[in-house]
Amino acid sequence: MTQEKRLVIANIDRLNKLMDENRLDAVIARSGKNFTYLSGFAYPGTLARHLDFPDSPRAVLVVWPREGEPVMILNSFAAPLARRDSWLEKIEMYDDYGESPYSKVVDVLKEKGLNSSRIGFEKSYLSAVHWDEVASLLPKAELIDCTSMMDQVRWIKTPSEVALIREGARKLDEAYLEVFPTVKAGETERDVHSRLIAACLDREANWAHGILNSSRNTVMYGGESGFQFELGDIIRNDYVFWYQGYPGHQSRTVVLGNPSEEQKKTYETILGIYRGTIEQAKPGVKASEIHRFASDAFKNAGIKGRVALAGHGVGTWWHQQQPYLVPNNDIIIESGMVLAFEPHVDYYHIQDMFLITDEGQEHLSPLFSTDEMLVVG
Repeated sequence: MTQEKRLVIANIDRLNKLMDENRLDAVIARSGKNFTYLSGFAYPGTLARHLDFPDSPRAVLVVWPREGEPVMILNSFAAPLARRDSWLEKIEMYDDYGESPYSKVVDVLKEKGLNSSRIGFEKSYLSAVHWDEVASLLPKAELIDCTSMMDQVRWIKTPSEVALIREGARKLDEAYLEVFPTVKAGETERDVHSRLIAACLDREANWAHGILNSSRNTVMYGGESGFQFELGDIIRNDYVFWYQGYPGHQSRTVVLGNPSEEQKKTYETILGIYRGTIEQAKPGVKASEIHRFASDAFKNAGIKGRVALAGHGVGTWWHQQQPYLVPNNDIIIESGMVLAFEPHVDYYHIQDMFLITDEGQEHLSPLFSTDEMLVVG
């Protein structure tokens, strides 16, 4: 019994348009972001790690011609899940560890008559060795770096993509609302983190990751440790819930015990900056202008510290994607982007995802209200 073909939800019309503008006859997807985007499913665990290493001996790729049927290049470990879950049907196998997947890519291109064509490869995700290998196997082809072009393809979401992001956000907020009210003084960061990850997995996350620290822990990216929470702590958090390859991605400010007046005032100030930053994100505005607004707002409020990142795009496989809301980024905000806003300094961290439209910003993660800090314990 053959499996019913899955609906393609990637923005193929935009892909075709940009391929035409860049005169590309084919695109070869190697990164986790673009393999997942074009194949329609996400690998778990060990298989997932192979998409992140340019020198992996078990790489998987998609050959996406401008005309004709796409082909997945897979090894024996990777093929069964693709057969079950991908919206693509054509698979070419290579011998894991014994054969280069790039030689198989070249075979497919030759079969399609594209060995003398203009072909896009993600130069950022190929090792120098593999780039040279492809160039030697395709001496008549013109190899083009298509990394930035694929960023542009992915950053305009289809309605089906938005629906998956919205569902991932809902599930992450449900996990937050289940776990945070149970936190007690004396528990460790590791205790709470483990419950959050379990709550995500219980809600069908493909995988989940994030950070969770006490405001007294001065090393916020040092991993969840045996550091114990005390009354008065802010519980800083920043998690990603992966649902069918798309992220729910929010941060909530949680206080253990009754907040002080200073904590309430600080949160109110930061909440105002946060919401003001979101309002700047309109079609036609530069990403750098949104960051400048947030940075100036913190300075004007007398809050010391650098706003490294006011927000970012989201998408398949990795939650931080272009456009990054940082200084000197001239990418223009477009209707159809989904942005996660997180202008913050230190541990008062609020983050939500919004769909940018011509009418304004549509909140995709509204279940957990940020009107006030969540008081627990």
